[in-house]
Amino acid sequence: MNTDKTITLAIQGKECTYPVGITYGEIAKEFQKEYPWPIAVANHNGRYRELFQEVDTNGELEFLDLSTTTGHSTYMRTAILLFVKAVNDVVGMSRIGKLKLEFSMSTGYFFSFDGDVSIDDELIAAIDRRMREMVDAKTPINKDSFPLTEATKIFEEQNMPDKVKTCYFRRSRVINLYEIDGYFDYYYGYMLPNMGMVKHFEVLSFKNGFILNLPTKKEPETIPEFKPLPKIYSTMMAATALNDVMGINVVGDLNEQLVNGDYEDMILVSEALQERNIANIATDIAKHPGVKFVMIAGPSSSGKTSFSHRLSIQLKTLGFKPHPIAVDDYFVNREDTPRDENGDYNFECLEAIDVKLFNDDMVKLLSGEEVPMPTFNFKSGQREYRGNTLKLGPDDVLVIEGIHALNDKMSAALPTESKYKIYISALTTLNIDEHNRIPTTDARLLRRMVRDFRTRGNSAARTIQMWGSVRKGEEENIFPFQEGANAIFNSALIYEIAALKSFAEPLLYSVPCGTPEYYEARRLLKFLEYFLAMDTAKIPTNSICREFVGGSIFNV
Repeated sequence: MNTDKTITLAIQGKECTYPVGITYGEIAKEFQKEYPWPIAVANHNGRYRELFQEVDTNGELEFLDLSTTTGHSTYMRTAILLFVKAVNDVVGMSRIGKLKLEFSMSTGYFFSFDGDVSIDDELIAAIDRRMREMVDAKTPINKDSFPLTEATKIFEEQNMPDKVKTCYFRRSRVINLYEIDGYFDYYYGYMLPNMGMVKHFEVLSFKNGFILNLPTKKEPETIPEFKPLPKIYSTMMAATALNDVMGINVVGDLNEQLVNGDYEDMILVSEALQERNIANIATDIAKHPGVKFVMIAGPSSSGKTSFSHRLSIQLKTLGFKPHPIAVDDYFVNREDTPRDENGDYNFECLEAIDVKLFNDDMVKLLSGEEVPMPTFNFKSGQREYRGNTLKLGPDDVLVIEGIHALNDKMSAALPTESKYKIYISALTTLNIDEHNRIPTTDARLLRRMVRDFRTRGNSAARTIQMWGSVRKGEEENIFPFQEGANAIFNSALIYEIAALKSFAEPLLYSVPCGTPEYYEARRLLKFLEYFLAMDTAKIPTNSICREFVGGSIFNV
């Protein structure tokens, strides 16, 4: 704490002096003209601070606008609070039942709603109107710390049982709550100082709930067109329904099972459900007699390798002879690999694959020819032929895994009826509580971090450093093709973050302070605090989770 009456801050190479007690938001107004988008969060001496907080220490200060990952997520989180408060005001707390943020879809969030009221155009208009009233009034958001006993009572009065469980399993005896006009809520992350900054949103009715459509990080002041993803929606809702059957919808439910010691049944049920889904996909493939190429694609750390092995086993039970093919073996030689805008090799783009050779080989196989199969040597960066050949018989099918497998340009020479496309991703539907979702990207990042350290010796810092590039490649080369798949497989396991926790935490603590990756490491550590750690000894050896924590029966 600075006992002087002034504070000295280094901001963008300039030394600035301010009175003690000035807020970060007041300082941000001076520098807003130097940022292309509204400032959302401050970084003071390596610690993120909300704009309504007061400055009381000397040091270095920088700002993050809405185009940054942290700034954008702060806007999204504040918009969720705005929406939830508006629903409370319009419908009334006694009639709400439960308003739950289920998952993200396209550019919006899907909320389920079981209150005593129908969702129609009139209700949508009323909610939108109330939200804009708070925006126009620049309704302030207040933040304060409460003892857990007091916070628990508040959540009970506001009919928020999931947040009561959050309080129960919280290690700290206090919790920070946000308050708007007497309404209290808890959110994992930062908030904007007032609702006047949430100017861009759209409320839509969708299926049996709401869509809160919001800007993207790339265009933070433009409402994009919401594009429904019916296959993704169905997959997510199916997972949510199974969570209901197991009685595990939020982290508190999972922690209760771990505390009670009855989690072995939970593991077996989760695994059995996945195996049934894999068997159903294999059965559907068998209903397409012309299929010779099973094309599998999904974002990083989706469990594609384990899934491919398990699908192959199911195909064998139906009389097929599956052969694995990795699209990576068709990489162009390293010197021919395109480079990105930074001059680095771009292994994510389609041009990094020898598409012509792949199509030529697949067409020859389809016509019954024997084909020499390549193997890519990642150490030398060269494609090699090691005497491996392949010839397809009447029962043979190729199980092809790769980032571009769902892109028709990748297999343009193959007849449509010869291909069966599968999109796989870890579409987690477990939430922290009813208003705080767990991003699927966080689950996959933890998976990759644990696996890459175990198999490649990569540090957590290195994995975090590469993640932005990985995510960019997914958004360009995988997500646009997900709805074109014949089947979608959800590889998320309801227990997996509890299983990953004991492996991930030491790696995250090793990220050095002062590095760009440090902030993300601390965020993930805070996220993992919601979970109790789970003993992994009872996880089956063919589980997708084993691909990441180790001990898999498959060569992964």
